[in-house]
Amino acid sequence: MGKYESLKILSPKHFRRLTGIKRETFEKMIRVLERARNNRYRKAGRKGGLSIEDKLLMALEYLREYRTYFHLGKSYGLSERSIIAARFLY
Repeated sequence: MGKYESLKILSPKHFRRLTGIKRETFEKMIRVLERARNNRYRKAGRKGGLSIEDKLLMALEYLREYRTYFHLGKSYGLSERSIIAARFLY
């Protein structure tokens, strides 16, 4: 289960407190990212390790909390190098 899955149970107030944005805004951002991914990657290939939702959460944590790549890697079960290489979003 990804980190986003565990946040679905949060109230709207707590979700915004944690992420800095409303859940509706988060959902809109996900739709934009999915469209961008579908336009960019039309071929089948290796799937990424994290869902789009988790990648967006990681980016929001980085921007909101100024977390280091090391700390983000530990939170998401990835190496620091993987975080740097992924650059969070496509």
